[in-house]
Amino acid sequence: MEIKGRFDHFNINVTDLDKSIAFYKEALGLTEVRRKESSDGSFILVYLGDGVSSFSLELTWLKDHTQPYKLGENESHLCIRVEGDYDKIREYHRQMGCICYENHSMGLYFINDPDDYWIEVLPVKY
Repeated sequence: MEIKGRFDHFNINVTDLDKSIAFYKEALGLTEVRRKESSDGSFILVYLGDGVSSFSLELTWLKDHTQPYKLGENESHLCIRVEGDYDKIREYHRQMGCICYENHSMGLYFINDPDDYWIEVLPVKY
């Protein structure tokens, strides 16, 4: 059997949904494309998109989880390619105070979101 999978979305859990939505819009230009709220108010799912691809970032807010998430040694990360002047975008992220790691020899950097998830930022050009 040959299976042909395709990427749909990536999920992260967040403690402050509004703060996370604002961060992803300000830092990366991602906007809400759809939302699902449980009938009992126990969770909200917000899907963010880039307006270009069908891939989305799913933010999950859980009512009963009010403490920060313990990410431990989870070294997974999301990678976003950005259009435009990469150095200006890096400086913008530096001014936002969200750059958490830079690798100058590889020409890349990471930002962290309000829940400390890491996002690798690369230019669109390879």
